[in-house]
Amino acid sequence: MKVWSILGNTQKLDGGAMFGNAPKAVWQKWYPPDEHSRIHLACRSMLVEIDNKKVLLETGIGSFFEPKLKKRFGVVEDEHILLKNLQEIGLSHENIDCVILSHLHFDHAGGLLSSYEDGKNPKLLFPNAQFVVGKQALARAKAPHKRDRASFIPELPNLLENSGKLLIVDERASSHKDVFPDTIEFIYSDGHTPGQMHALVHGSKQSLFFAGDLIPGKAWVHLPITMGYDRYPEKVIDEKESLYSRLIDQDITLFFTHDIEFSSAKIKQNEKGRFETTNENAEIVGLEI
Repeated sequence: MKVWSILGNTQKLDGGAMFGNAPKAVWQKWYPPDEHSRIHLACRSMLVEIDNKKVLLETGIGSFFEPKLKKRFGVVEDEHILLKNLQEIGLSHENIDCVILSHLHFDHAGGLLSSYEDGKNPKLLFPNAQFVVGKQALARAKAPHKRDRASFIPELPNLLENSGKLLIVDERASSHKDVFPDTIEFIYSDGHTPGQMHALVHGSKQSLFFAGDLIPGKAWVHLPITMGYDRYPEKVIDEKESLYSRLIDQDITLFFTHDIEFSSAKIKQNEKGRFETTNENAEIVGLEI
């Protein structure tokens, strides 16, 4: 098994929204804002090669937004950067065998779609891939709450369902070994969005946990730090604390989707009991696990 971190399009979002109730005097030390109080964020995917099959964990935000929404949501680049960076390692979206989606917010699933073209509807990319999504996450995307409706792509659930290649994972099932025998374990959280499905990738040498929006980056490892976008911030804190004991006990590496500087790190607890990162990596390139 080998792993790569693959950068997609980047965003500039309001720092206050990204750090919830943390004051600007605190979060600006971690993420210096621009003149509009926006911080620069990555949208990073993880590529796993398992028995010559290419499994992509999420697709980032992509470039499907029309110009007005692109500006509103701070998408920096015009082209589809994920596709460009897949090409850098000799792959196209047609080479991907499986795409696992933790949830269907646009900054995690928008890269499934083709780039914006005036007068044309976006098309679903990855024609040879099976799409894997949790049952609850899909239901949320199809019937979002008024509070998070803007976080979803209205046409995406239908495109996935009509593809004929959608695998819906029921969170209540005790095992999914028929899907990924002994290699990928699904762990769920509800604090950020109901039914967020995290992939714990088990290698023979080490394991990696795809954190999604439960822990967007290094700064959010600290337990009290949550996002304004989280549906249930207190639940996020409880879910992180519960997860950390396993990550530390089993020496599991944490994979970040939104950290602009680091793709991964391990978790430790310092002498004051605060959780923090160690063994940070900028990017992962063909790591054997």
